[in-house]
Amino acid sequence: MRAGAVTAAATLMMLMSSPAMAVTRDDGDNPGSGLSVAQTLGLFVLAPLVLFAIIAGLVMLPSLGKGKKK
Repeated sequence: MRAGAVTAAATLMMLMSSPAMAVTRDDGDNPGSGLSVAQTLGLFVLAPLVLFAIIAGLVMLPSLGKGKKK
């Protein structure tokens, strides 16, 4: 019961809060130009895949060098 009440209250607070303050700019704000589609895909898709492949290759490298010994 308590968990349900906490969940309901948190959900209600998230729905009631509005992003009205996001419209006004702060004094130090100086946003740069946005990313293009190619830059976004490269940064958030291609870069993690390349890093994953490099790390996986480095992890598999010792076992590939041993070969099968009987």
